[in-house]
Formats: sequence, structure tokens, C-alpha cells
Amino acid sequence: MVEFGGFDMPLQYSTIREEHIAVRTRCGLFDLSHMGEVRFSGDRALDVVQRLVTNDVARLEVGGALYGVMCNEAGGIVDDVVVYREADGYMVVINAACRPKDVAWMGEHSAECTFEDIGDAVALLAVQGPRAVELVSSMCPDDVAALRPFHCRDSRVAGVQASVSRTGYTGEDGFELYVDAAAAPGLWDSLLEAGAPEGLIPCGLGARDTLRLEAGLRLYGQDMDDTIDPYSCALGWTVKLQKGDFIGKPALVQLDPAHPPRRFVGIELQGRAIARHGQEVLADGQAAGVVTSGTYSFTLDHSIATASLDGDIAPDTDLSVDIRGIAAAATVVPLPFYRRPKGA
Repeated sequence: MVEFGGFDMPLQYSTIREEHIAVRTRCGLFDLSHMGEVRFSGDRALDVVQRLVTNDVARLEVGGALYGVMCNEAGGIVDDVVVYREADGYMVVINAACRPKDVAWMGEHSAECTFEDIGDAVALLAVQGPRAVELVSSMCPDDVAALRPFHCRDSRVAGVQASVSRTGYTGEDGFELYVDAAAAPGLWDSLLEAGAPEGLIPCGLGARDTLRLEAGLRLYGQDMDDTIDPYSCALGWTVKLQKGDFIGKPALVQLDPAHPPRRFVGIELQGRAIARHGQEVLADGQAAGVVTSGTYSFTLDHSIATASLDGDIAPDTDLSVDIRGIAAAATVVPLPFYRRPKGA
């Protein structure tokens, strides 16, 4: 167990490797109740959320969701979020470690609508992996298997009222279940019992991190923060300048999306070397950037990492990572490192 965002969180239940492989080959159950949730409602809710988020929230239908970032006036990222369109407003999911500052930031810019921090009342469980959809579907009276990616619907799972979402943070298919906090322990037990024949096991923060890195997904506080603009961490696709005014837009329009201040890349290392967050990246032996996330890929059987490089470093430059005084050769590769097989 480790402290994270004010919660006691499981780093691992068995081993990170075992949990990682379970999600890639069968299914895993995550307790993500540390994530924060806030709700915007009222006639001006759309206007408020549109100003806060770089992506175009106006295109969401009821039951739709999108990924985006909130920027400060300088264009730095306050947090990355998922926005859900509800029948009477919007729910936004925020990172646990950012919850106090996010709630303050959002509240400061939400005078035109009703703004609520509902994180303490909402628990979040996630079932991820090739067998996840079949498992949850068997416990639900509605056809949740028909849900499209980045959509959600209200239903019941094992008799528990839940908002069932299909977003994911592991590179696998599956569902997130938003439920009343008091109902979460019983639902957790029901999922474990029903999923045991399918090889479902509980998974902690360790496997969540190795899985999301293989899938090329960002982690706030490592791959981005309030000094990094969306283009510099390869999230320019979440910025919709044409949608109208939003916080940070005046700063972002000054940047060239094709040549941002920083260049975010995936790298592979050979042998036993494992790059870690904060280690220096070298180009032709000279300082050129920093590792943002790194791990050993259990799926690919070699080390992987993401790095933030100086914007003027040429794509074909020979790179290495300074790992405790030893320069480990690194090769730039496309992201994501892993894509689940089609039909899986």
C-alpha cells in the first residue's frame, strides 16, 4: 500500500507482472476511487466547460465523452481530464493528485453555473482486458457491449446502480463503473466472484502504470504539468482553436504545432537498462532532454520510455539515456508501443 493523492492505494496485490499480464490476456479489476469527479449544471454549463477545456465539448451528445486538457493563461496544462455529457450537465473526471488545485481552478471560473465537487460521493471501479466486456455484460441487464468507445450509459451491474463508461487507460477494452461510494465494496466483491472463472484478478497502481505506458498514454505530473503546453507532449489533437475562446488560447495560437518548444517521443532501450522519470537524455553525448516515464514492458520484453526533448533536436539524432552515469543507447519509436490486436 502507498499514499497517493490523499488515499491509501494498492501498489500491487500479487506482482505487477502478474497483474499486467492478466489485463493483457484475461481481465483485471482496478479500484480507481481516488480519481476526482466534478459536475457542472445550469443553463451556462456548456459555456463554462468550453472555456475550461481545450477540446470541443459542444460536439458531445448525451452519453458521450471526450479526453482533453485544461490550460492556464500561459498555455501550460493544469490537468488532463475526461468530460462526460449528462442529461442535465457535464461530469468531469480529474486526477487525484490534482483534485484540490483543480477544484479551486474550476470553481474560480464557474460563476455562471452550478459547480459541485462530487468526488467523495462517487467511487470508480474499472474492469479491463479481453474478457472484460463479456464479464460485465453478464452482470448487467442492458446491452453495454453495444456501447461505443468514449460513451457511457446508466445501468445496473450486479444489482448496483452504475454509470457504465467505455474509455479505459490500459490499452485494452473494458468498462469504468461510476457508483455510489457506499455500494462500491459490495460491487468489488461481486465482480471478483463472477470474474474468477475468467481469470479476473485485482490490480494495483503498479500495473496501471506499466499498462498505460505501453499504450502511450500520459501521466500528469510526469509527462506533463503546468509548464508544458499540449503540443509539447503530443496532445495537440486535443486543442480545437476553431471552437472559440478558451483559457490558454491566446498563448497556444502563438505556437507552431509542427515545431513546439519540446518534442515528446517514445524510446526503446536494449538489454537490462531501464530508464526512469527524471533521467537525462543525451543527443550525441550532449544534454538534450529528460525521461518523463519509463518501465520494463512485460508485453514487449524490453525497456520502454517516453522523453521530452529540446524542440530543435533532429528526429534522426542518436540518443542515449544517462542511467546512473552509464549512457544506455536509446532508439526513437512511434507511439503507442503496444496496440491490442484487432478483434481482441
